[in-house]
Amino acid sequence: MASTAITEPSDVDGGFTRPKMSQRDITLAMSGLMLAMLLAVLDQTVVSTALWTIVRELDPVHGLSHLSWVITSYLLTSTASQPLYGKMSDLYGRKKIFMVSIVLFLIGSMLCGLSGNLTALILFRGLQGLGAGGLMSLAMAIMGDMVSPRERGKYSGLFGIVFGVGSVLGPLVGGWLTDPHHLLGLTTGWRWVFYINVPLGILALLVIERVVKLPKFKREHHIDYFGALLMIIGVSALLLVTEWGGQQYDWFSAQIVGLATAAVIFLGTFLYRESKAEEPILSLHLFKNAVVRIVLPVLFIVGAALFGSLVYISLYFQIVNGLSPTSAGLHLIPMTLGMIPVSIVVGRYIAKHGTYKIFPIVGMGLVTIAMALMGMLRTDTPSWQLSLYLFMLGMGMGQVMQVLMLAIQNAIPPREMGAGTAAVGFFRSLGGAIGSAAFGALLSNRLAHNLHTAVSHGSATGTLNADAIHKLPPSAQHVLFNAFTKSTNTVFLTAAVVTAVAFVLTWFLPEMKLRGSDDKDTAEAV
Repeated sequence: MASTAITEPSDVDGGFTRPKMSQRDITLAMSGLMLAMLLAVLDQTVVSTALWTIVRELDPVHGLSHLSWVITSYLLTSTASQPLYGKMSDLYGRKKIFMVSIVLFLIGSMLCGLSGNLTALILFRGLQGLGAGGLMSLAMAIMGDMVSPRERGKYSGLFGIVFGVGSVLGPLVGGWLTDPHHLLGLTTGWRWVFYINVPLGILALLVIERVVKLPKFKREHHIDYFGALLMIIGVSALLLVTEWGGQQYDWFSAQIVGLATAAVIFLGTFLYRESKAEEPILSLHLFKNAVVRIVLPVLFIVGAALFGSLVYISLYFQIVNGLSPTSAGLHLIPMTLGMIPVSIVVGRYIAKHGTYKIFPIVGMGLVTIAMALMGMLRTDTPSWQLSLYLFMLGMGMGQVMQVLMLAIQNAIPPREMGAGTAAVGFFRSLGGAIGSAAFGALLSNRLAHNLHTAVSHGSATGTLNADAIHKLPPSAQHVLFNAFTKSTNTVFLTAAVVTAVAFVLTWFLPEMKLRGSDDKDTAEAV
């Protein structure tokens, strides 16, 4: 096992000095960054409780089999764009690129709300994700520019709260907006899940434009756009393998084998090109850092397990328990209640003591236990019991994501803050995209198998008619609910195995001394 001794970070300053900002300016800037990040996190989860309604309206017959793509398309483009955003922000300035990403996100949100069919919605979710890639990666990078790693502990806890609140508030807000209400004199529906982003995004733009001050960089501008194209094609092919394999096509069919081959070729070529590029999109030399080598795989696993499986808790509440979208969202609140206090306490502890390693270890242990317990759900599991599992999951997550982000920002040179932070977001989102597609395919396959084993209530391909479920007689509903519950059990037990791997990896995380406020922290700002 690797040594747990605290070591000094190497090559951390590189002539970098931070901008002069008052505490008031920092607080206002952080509020704008957190609002922008909240938008991105919300839209990873806000659709989950609205999915059932969206499918019933846009494609009630075949929509359930394509359900995961509403989430996957968003994760795909947000994932593939993050390294590019990171590199562009290092070259052209983070503030400008960050604001561009907000505008793209808002355009995508409006088009999603105007979608007339499921195909259009999936495409516009991809555009929305393209903007979200900048929101997720650059918010943390900008924070890294403004405050030292030691002081960053206090703010990382707040960003952890944003992530937790967004993860759970998303389903709640999505459920509330999906149910008919009156808002601003208009009747809400699932389209408001996307329209609500517009006023919040405009507010974030105004705050960031007026308050955020960042250091000037003078560097030769060059971006490996061909490398970015190779990465996008390779990642897309990989996602299609996980989405279509064993469901739309046989695993050994020409289509899946061809896609898998394309993924290997394009991603392999991308990695080779990045090793030779003057300005790589994904800086491979970062992997020489021991912290990076542990943090990125752990975040990949966390993204896969969390985003790939948690959406099915909301579906469980709606399908098995017959709850409304709003009620399903309310039942996810315990996860937030577990995450918020833990994030605050952990952030303050790190800021005071400068150590962090124990938290990811404990956090991943709790996440693994919670996933395993949710893999034992039954159709008659009491709500309080599931709430306890979600509370435990929240306590675990509150000790993992932002702490690992802090660890990696502390370990890399400040001049590569954009690329390094984007790499964190890239691996986490890539895990989420692959996990969403893989777990979606796993659920569909197991549901088709379980229904066929009991009694046939779906088509030969396992497609379920969303409108017909609650029109079935009680005996048929009972068979269907049992089949769905067994299928979600498989998803969560698989997620537990995956998170157990991350738990083991966290024990090997080196602990580096956090740089404090005694570092140089003044610079000319723009």
